[in-house]
Amino acid sequence: MQESVIYQDILQKGEERGKKQEALQLILRLLTRRFGAIEPEMQQQIRTLSITQLEELAEALLDFNNQSDLVNYLGNISLPQPNQED
Repeated sequence: MQESVIYQDILQKGEERGKKQEALQLILRLLTRRFGAIEPEMQQQIRTLSITQLEELAEALLDFNNQSDLVNYLGNISLPQPNQED
């Protein structure tokens, strides 16, 4: 069973969800530590990002000086389409 294509696909998707959740939690913690409370709407927008976009945000936030930099950054990226997995 562990060698089946379906099993491997399910396993891979689970790993991707776990990776995304870890990245999301880390980014939100870093942003909160740097800028204080992050607006719920902004948190929701961050939650919709793909893994690749979260990784890019993690690098970009090192250059942010204030929360408006985050707002501008999020306004300039394209959000993933519904049901798009990364």
